[in-house]
Parts: sequence; structure tokens; C-alpha cells
Amino acid sequence: MSAIRELADRVRGELLAPGHEDYDRARRVFNFMIDRRPAAILRCAGVADVIQGVLFARMQQFPLSIHSGGHGVAGSAVCEGGLMLDLSGMKGVRVNPDRRTAQAQTGLLLGEFDHETQAFGLATTLGVVSVTGIAGLTLGGGLGWLNGKHGLACDNVLAADVVTADGELVTASATDHDDLYWALRGGGGNFGVVTSLTYQLHPVTTVLAGGLSFPPEQARDALRFYHGFASGAPDELSMAGSVSRHPEGGPAVSIAVCYCGPLNEGERVLQPLRDFGSPVGGEIGPLAYQAFQSGPDAGFPPGRQHYWKSSYLKDLSDEAIEVLLEFAATSPSPYTGIGLQQMTGVASRVDPQATAFAHRDRQYDFLILSQWEDRDDSDRNIDWTRRCFEAMRPYLKEAVYVNNLGDQEHDRVRDAYGVNYERLAAVKARYDPENVFRLNHNIAPGIGI
Repeated sequence: MSAIRELADRVRGELLAPGHEDYDRARRVFNFMIDRRPAAILRCAGVADVIQGVLFARMQQFPLSIHSGGHGVAGSAVCEGGLMLDLSGMKGVRVNPDRRTAQAQTGLLLGEFDHETQAFGLATTLGVVSVTGIAGLTLGGGLGWLNGKHGLACDNVLAADVVTADGELVTASATDHDDLYWALRGGGGNFGVVTSLTYQLHPVTTVLAGGLSFPPEQARDALRFYHGFASGAPDELSMAGSVSRHPEGGPAVSIAVCYCGPLNEGERVLQPLRDFGSPVGGEIGPLAYQAFQSGPDAGFPPGRQHYWKSSYLKDLSDEAIEVLLEFAATSPSPYTGIGLQQMTGVASRVDPQATAFAHRDRQYDFLILSQWEDRDDSDRNIDWTRRCFEAMRPYLKEAVYVNNLGDQEHDRVRDAYGVNYERLAAVKARYDPENVFRLNHNIAPGIGI
């Protein structure tokens, strides 16, 4: 196509079309259920390339997708027949240890960001798997191990550089484009291409962290203990529970923890967990924060199929526990887990309308994370996941973490943005009235409020 050839002449980065030796590798993302074929992939070398890509897609009325980390389960980083902007090569980061800030380009992965900030003994809340990209995670909220003490990732964003739908580069902050700044902190990729994020950092070096695993005969009591213990945890302690199929049959439960305060105090706080039951695996001890962040990576290798269902769970009742144990024992894949990651402390106490991320409460991010290797096994894994979710529905809130939404869950977009949806729609109308950025969990442009 001549228009694509003209775009190639206007950019510094490489433009990949079908047939290029790197095309198939570039269009692959974390979730191997996604198999879309863009008309072209622009490997952006810098902000100027992003601007040219946005202007091109708008002029040609091409679908436009944005690939940063490519870890989103919905696979919206890849479009069918349009232009995919690949920001994964934009990995610049500048740490200011005096101000405790970091300005990071959005091609960075969590582990790469942590590598730079930990050199100065600093960190901020990000996710729990280090191969995740910082951009999509943060724009959707960003629930991580430091959320109790330091809030969500989006709560720590000080500024964002954004290429808008008309190709303008703006900086959104509390004092400049403050409406856009508000919307970016939880509203996802609806408002432009975010090319860099400036974060507030916090002193974090060694944490008291790890996890313990409990066999099927202790699974029920372990979940009850987890709920009671997590409900009274101090801000410095963030926790996550998970239920999976034990290799020998039945449900197994794991409890993971991260204490980011003084280690001697952490030992006292965690003593009840150490005293509980008879764990059959795992350990808790002092760890470098970066090492703990990368610990789960091996459980999410590239090449697997993924199908997730998610919501928020306020109370882990005995009835809900029975459903979890029943379904975990019959999971068709040994790689599948049901997660109960705790939102707590500072993250739970922010006013729901202070940022676009509305779901502020002391609660669990309930996630059925189904993954399997053979595409031929998809139907039975998807069916099991849906049945598990439906069985749990009576205990779940009408709300969902937008970063967990799958490709076909458009009917749950309002649940993802909650009370902030109408205000987000008004900001969308100002910055993207033609809905150029629509390949996401989309907020339609709305009337101002």
C-alpha cells in the first residue's frame, strides 16, 4: 500500500508488513489465544514516530492499537488489519534519587523499571509479575505488593506525556491538563498514547516476603485463616491467596506476603502465619524487593493460552470457600489458579473519585487465571472458567479490575469504571471525540458533566 510506504519515509523506526522476517514475532503477545494480523507494525524509535503513527491512522481511518508490554489478557495491543504502534523499544528511564521520582518511557517492563530504581534503594507500586509492561498496568490502576503502604501504581503517577488523537504531545499533571491527568489514572488507554510516566518513588530495599503452601486437607482452614489474617493486616503488609489443583488431586492453597516495613516488626506481625497449620512448601524471609517481584515470572511463560474471569470480592465467606475448593479440584489445567490478591491500606482509603480508578475498598481482586498450553484444550478450559465464575457470582461485587477484563467482556466496561464512567466519557469527548483510541476497554465519547 502506497500510504504505508509514505509512512515509512516519515519515521525513524522500522515499519514491518506481513512477510517481513520479524512480523510474526512482533505481532505475538503474552496471550497466545490472540492471533491478529495488523496491516503494518511501526516499531517506534521515539515520540516523533508515535505522532506520525497516530496522524497516519487517523487520516487513513485505520484501526490503531498500542503495544507497550503486550501483557494484557485481552490482547488489545494487536489490531486486525490496522496499524500497530509498538512502543516496546522505548525503554528510557531517569531516576532522581533526591526527589524520589522516576520518569520512564512506556516500553519498560516492571523488572526493567525496578532494576533502575532499586539501584537507589527506591521503588513504587507496580504489579506482581516482572515481565508485565508498566504502561497498561498503571493506566488501569496497578495493584501490587506495595499497595497497602503506598497506594496503587496510578496513585503514584505525578505526570504523563501523552500523544493525543490530533497528534499533539501534552504533559498531563495536577497543574496542566488536570482533567486528562485524572482520567489516565485508572481510565486505561482511552485518551491517547502515553509515551512516558513520572512516578513518585519510596524507600524500599529488603522486604520480608515469600509464601507458604498448604495441602488439600488444610485448604479450607487455610482460606479461613487467610481471610481473617488479611482483614486485620497493617498497611505495611500486603497479601495474596491462591487456590489451585494439587498434583495428587484436591485443592491446594498458597498464601503469599510482602511486608515493607522494619523487618523485626514484620517478623512479629507474620508470626501467626508461621504458626498456622503444617505447610508443605514455601518459605518467608528477607528478600531484595526486585528478587521478590520477579519470583512468579516462571509461572507465566510465553506461548500459553489465557482466559480470565474476574471481579471484586469483599467477604470470603464459608459458602464462597466451598465453591472455590470444589472448582479448584477439577481444574482442567495444572497451570490454572484462582487468585485473591488483597487491596488494602492506603490503596483502599483513597476517595473513589479522586482518580479514575473507582473501586476503593478493603477487598480482594478475585481472578480466575486459566492458562493452558495446547490450543485444542481451549473449549474445556474456557467452559470450566465460565462455570466457576458463575458459581462464584453470588458472592462477588458488580465491579471488576479493568486490567483483568478479557477480549469479549464489553458488557462489563461500566463495571470496570464504576461511578467515574460519565466523567471519563466527558474527558474522552474532549481529547478523543472521534474515538480513535477505541481498541481497548472502550469509553465512548460522552457529554460533559
